Amino acid sequence: MTASRPPTTAEALRGAGLRATAARVALLETVRQGGHLGVEDIASAVRERIGHVSLQAVYEALHALTGAGLVRRIEPAGSPARFEGRVGDNHHHLVCRSCGVVVDVDCATGDAPCLTASDGRGFSIDEAEVIYWGLCPGCSTAPTT
Repeated sequence: MTASRPPTTAEALRGAGLRATAARVALLETVRQGGHLGVEDIASAVRERIGHVSLQAVYEALHALTGAGLVRRIEPAGSPARFEGRVGDNHHHLVCRSCGVVVDVDCATGDAPCLTASDGRGFSIDEAEVIYWGLCPGCSTAPTT
C-alpha cells in the first residue's frame, strides 16, 4: 500500500476550482513558504520566480485564493493585510507591538471555535479570531533609549 502524497500546488488550485496559472502557482507557493507576508513582499517574491506580474494581478489572485480557502488574510490593528498559507485549523496570532512580527499560536483549547461568546445572539459560531499583543523576545530584551 502506498501512502498518499499531498496535492501539488497546481492540483490544490484546480481542486479549489481555480486555474493553475504560473502566477497563481508562484503566489500560493510563496505564501505557503513565507509566513505572514504583505502584498508588496508577495509581489516581489513572485516577480523573482516568474518575472513581471502587476500588483493588481497579485491583489486579484490573493482575493481568489482567500475566497477558495487556500490562503488566509489577517489584519492586525494598525497593520496592512498579511497573508498566510496555514488555513483550516482556527489558529491565532502573536503580534509584537514594537517590530510588528507576527507568529502563529495554536488555539487555546484545541476545539474550533475555541472561544464561546457570552451571547451568541443566534449566530452559529464556527470560528474565533484572537490576536495576542505584546513584545517579541528580541524587542523585550532590547535596551531602551
